Amino acid sequence: MIQTIAGVKIPDSPLATEATDLVRAATDDLLFHHSRRVFVFGTLQGRRLGLTADPELLYVGAMFHDLGLTARYRRDDQRFELDGADEARRFLRSHGIGEPETRLVWEAIALHTTPEVPHRLEPEVALVSAGVETDVLGIGYRELSPADIAAVVAAHPRPHFKRAIVDAFADGFRHRPDTTFGTVNGDVLEHRVPGYRHIDFVRVIEESDWPE
Repeated sequence: MIQTIAGVKIPDSPLATEATDLVRAATDDLLFHHSRRVFVFGTLQGRRLGLTADPELLYVGAMFHDLGLTARYRRDDQRFELDGADEARRFLRSHGIGEPETRLVWEAIALHTTPEVPHRLEPEVALVSAGVETDVLGIGYRELSPADIAAVVAAHPRPHFKRAIVDAFADGFRHRPDTTFGTVNGDVLEHRVPGYRHIDFVRVIEESDWPE
């Protein structure tokens, strides 16, 4: 069944449907609805900015971007963003998607918490970040119409989202705190893990093996 939210058609191809089923099985309501909102908000921001992404690739990027926070897909040895990116690459390759397209989705997910850089790259990369920034940080919120925002939230509610998403971030990588070095994720652990302090970049330089 074709679904349209705020004038944005949700992809319903076999690839998109399987992606939806995979993410729905791995995530709770919080991350599922967030991921769907990221796709719609990313598309809406793209229209505003004059950027057009391949809808299927943008959809997979949006849906897989937080898989690394889930018990099923989280690892112990790398950033959570890479967990989702690696799973998206495996998923797309298994469906015969070419390497250039797969690379775009991998980069979109891997870079979605990196400020500024994604917006200099292809629309598929830029708009996953734009969707995340709108839904989590409120960046570009006032640039969208209130009616569109209301339609998105009606389809994919966000009760207590500000608190709940920070809790989900913390749960997804509190067991691998060193992977947050150099990322915004260290801030999450400082707010949710008593006594935690992020790795200090300057101290890493000062305490390295170099004599001076």
